[in-house]
Amino acid sequence: MKLKRVVITGLGALTPLGNSTKEYWEGLINGVNGVGMITRFDATKFKTRFACEIKNYDPLKYFDRKEARKFDPCCQYGFVSSDEALKDSGLDLNKINMERAGVIWGSGIGGLDTFHEEISSFAKGDGTPRFNPFFIPNINVYSIPMT
Repeated sequence: MKLKRVVITGLGALTPLGNSTKEYWEGLINGVNGVGMITRFDATKFKTRFACEIKNYDPLKYFDRKEARKFDPCCQYGFVSSDEALKDSGLDLNKINMERAGVIWGSGIGGLDTFHEEISSFAKGDGTPRFNPFFIPNINVYSIPMT
């Protein structure tokens, strides 16, 4: 397999250390600890009650209420950080070959909120396999082409 060149033109980050690349970098330099008590669900019955959650994230800062409900938080994070990377790149999308550009986004794990909600609803139901139509797209966004 012949490797192709890739140019990183912009960065975006939404992390436990900060909600932008600048905040993340400052957190790294200053030795900020991203660990905190779990706030996204009741963890009182778990032995471990701390995690590295994204803090102070407000989806309505980036999406309207209807859009925010459609996307799992993991996908929202991908869209937000990808948008930051695009802005950071300074690329003029009208002047580049859009077929040769894209955003690559990664996460250690993703879409678990949607997965949990859908499986819980199914388990509580009458056995009819009824899932939100956004279920699968919500947990499988990892590469966002420009076109």
